[in-house]
Amino acid sequence: MTAAEDMTVVSEDRLRADLYNFLGLMLSGPPDQLLLDQCVGLSGDDSDLGQAIGSLSRVAKVTKPQKVESEFNALFVGLGRGELLPYASYYLTGFLNEKPLATLRSDMAMRGMTRAPNVYEPEDNIASLMEMMGGMIVGRFNAPAKLDDQKTFFNRHIAPWAGHFFSDLEAAKNSVLYASVGSVGRAFIEIEREAFRMTAA
Repeated sequence: MTAAEDMTVVSEDRLRADLYNFLGLMLSGPPDQLLLDQCVGLSGDDSDLGQAIGSLSRVAKVTKPQKVESEFNALFVGLGRGELLPYASYYLTGFLNEKPLATLRSDMAMRGMTRAPNVYEPEDNIASLMEMMGGMIVGRFNAPAKLDDQKTFFNRHIAPWAGHFFSDLEAAKNSVLYASVGSVGRAFIEIEREAFRMTAA
């Protein structure tokens, strides 16, 4: 990224992108010790999001990579399937690889986004959507996306189901560290939903 491009993204948007990317990273695979240590270093304020971040930091401090790998597998992999199916198609239609995925692929193509060659999950999984949103904000795919384009993508692919998914993650029987990730995600999605609601159409 050039310095000129870098200046087009204000610090508040960079922080939003960082949080989307962090959630994408946490949901794409079990965190290693380095990522757990980064979680420990997080701190928050008295807001719902800040308290959720503080809780994640405290849980990460007593979490070992081997334990969280078992937790991740129980939640998302399992024998046959995990406790949760983190896909837009499943949450919106009850089935995998349905119309929400086709709509997303069309929108991705329009924005110059492609699935990474080493990723075999359908693109409508929550980790990929968090990473896409983070990338759009800072211009990883093209120029940084304008707010109305971010709003369109968020309202079409994230808002209808991500809050529900994060609530399910908070309450899942296998969630320990990921219960806190769910709290962070749920609070953040609510902030984003409200912020986009307040922007002009």
